[in-house]
Amino acid sequence: MQVIVDAETRLVVAAARPVPGNTADARAWRDSGLAEHCHGVTVLGDGAYTNTGPVIPHRKRPGRALPKGEEEDDAAHRKVRARVEHVFSRMKNYTILRDCRQRGDGLPHAVQAVARMHNLARAA
Repeated sequence: MQVIVDAETRLVVAAARPVPGNTADARAWRDSGLAEHCHGVTVLGDGAYTNTGPVIPHRKRPGRALPKGEEEDDAAHRKVRARVEHVFSRMKNYTILRDCRQRGDGLPHAVQAVARMHNLARAA
């Protein structure tokens, strides 16, 4: 599930069509069209999004520690990513996604509906 979440408000900004679980995150991101929703803002991703545009954590090099500045960057990155991961967790608590075994067009509609319900719950 590819979803863009505003880290401050924790609202779902956009969601892409779900892809099979064996699809690489970077490919799913490129194919999703979500990058068009992100012009002018910083997008964070995990290490799976290398060379796709989102800011990813620094990589440790074998036998060397990260420089202090990069460690601090990664700590800030983890804090923001945790907020986003919590949104994913809350969305997956909706029974329709947790138990969904739908095929065809049903799952994308379910993801969109859950994103809207999540946003309504956050706004209440």
